[in-house]
Parts: sequence; structure tokens; C-alpha cells
Amino acid sequence: MSDLALHELRILIAVERERGFTAAAVNLGMTQSAVSHAVRTCERKLGAVLFDRGRHGARPTAAGTRAVAYARRIVRLMETMGNEVRGADDGVLAGPLRIAAFRSAAAHLLPTVLERLTGRHPGLAPEVRIVREIDRGTAGEVADGRADLGIATLDASGPPPGLVGARLFEEPYALAHPVGPAHVDPRTLPLIDWDENCGSYTRDWWSGQDWIPPATIRVEDDTVVLSMIARGMGMSIMPMLTLAGAPAGIAVTPLAPEPPRRGVGYVTTPEAAESAAVRALIRELRSAAPAWTGAEQAVR
Repeated sequence: MSDLALHELRILIAVERERGFTAAAVNLGMTQSAVSHAVRTCERKLGAVLFDRGRHGARPTAAGTRAVAYARRIVRLMETMGNEVRGADDGVLAGPLRIAAFRSAAAHLLPTVLERLTGRHPGLAPEVRIVREIDRGTAGEVADGRADLGIATLDASGPPPGLVGARLFEEPYALAHPVGPAHVDPRTLPLIDWDENCGSYTRDWWSGQDWIPPATIRVEDDTVVLSMIARGMGMSIMPMLTLAGAPAGIAVTPLAPEPPRRGVGYVTTPEAAESAAVRALIRELRSAAPAWTGAEQAVR
């Protein structure tokens, strides 16, 4: 296999992103024929069809999806190489730092972390994308080369294959319900749930609770759940990072004696884990365990 050139990798990324040769050509300032020729050259070098061509544009094949993920990671590594080589003598960290995080982590964990990080390294420019923690979630963004590091929920098995990372803390769940008369048992209220809630870390606990009713309302976003609870529409079982942003009118009751917990940690690629900027971010994350965890629960 002949080596792929950096400009060929950028063309593959553009075609996948734009879902077509013409749009990719416009984005790159090239002709459509030049983009098409470059893709055919890449396919010949790799020995696989990378895109299905049709009236509706170009869609990556399974091989194309894999190739583009590698292309993004290689291009990003080259960009990181330039930034870190230039700062090697004086230790200056500069350039973009791409982070994928689920909403509550982005809202209640990252602000403090990034404030400290950029205070120490003002040349860094964090870019935070909110990614729903379902299916491949934030880890998928990292594996596909769209993020340098992801804040992810991790079970006991750790990061997905091909990635590295660690737990930062365990996040307990609690019962969120409207503030109301003391004689009203919040467990008797209708259940409001959202798509990202629960998973392998709470499934066993959830199945053993015969008081939990089927969801009366299901929404896509945890902030909507909080708004509905504040208006007295029901209760929900929610992780503490989400409840850190609970509006007035919501009470939080511990789930005794042993609440379910989920692990919150970071994932990155092996090559990104070697970069000074990602290592600096990880150090700040490790020192930023939320108050409820206790310092001894943060993974060091």
C-alpha cells in the first residue's frame, strides 16, 4: 500500500462531513473532479470502497467510516505535533483542545476545570461539544477523531476497546421531587424519565425497586425533567451532577440505604494521551471531584 498523503486524508474527512464530492470540493477550494480523483486514489491505496456514490451524494461504507476515523486522528496528531514542538523549550501549551461531554458534566464539572486550565495555560483554546451519553456517546466522538478527550460514564470494564482513560469519581443517584407537604410521599408521584438515564450501572438496582412506576412522561433532556418536577408534575431518579443545577421548587431525597451509582471518568486515544495539553486537562479533572464524592473517592 502506498502511503496516504495528508491532503488526501483531509479530502476523505471533507467528503464524509459534507456527504458529497461537490460540497467537499467547495469547502476545500478544489474542483469536484479533483476530489473524486483523490478519493479513488485513496480507495486504490487502501484496497477498499470508502463511499457509496448516488444521487443523494456520498455515504461512507463501513470501511469508509473506519478510514475517516483514522484520518481525523492522524490529522489531529499532526496539528498537535506542531503546537507541542513549538512550545517544547518553554513549556507553553497552545492551540485548540477539543472536549466532548454530556450536558451535566459540561455544565457543572468543566467550568471550574477549564477556568484553572486556561489560567495556567492561556494559549489553550478549549472547544466543548455537548454529546448525548447514549449509544457510543462521548467515547464514540473520541474514537472517531472528533474530540481529544471525552467526559464519559464508565462501568467497571473501563474505557471501550482502543481508548484509554479512568474513572474520576462515582456519582450517586437521588430522588428529585417537588417541594410539597410533608405528608406526601414523593415515591408515590408519577415518574418522569429521560433517554440518557440509567444503563448498566443502575439496571440491577432499578429492577429490584418495586415502588418505581413506569415512566408517565419521557423526554430527551434532563433539564426538561427538572423543569417539569419544579412545576409539580412528578418525580425522577437522577444523578447528582444533574441535580447540581436543580431550580427552586425541587427537593432532593437520598435513596437509602444504598443508592445506585455510576462512574464518571475520561476517555482519550492512546496518541492524544501523550500530548501535553491532554495531560494537563486530565490533571485538572483529577483534582476537581465534586463535593459529594469526598476527596478519597477521586481516582488519582
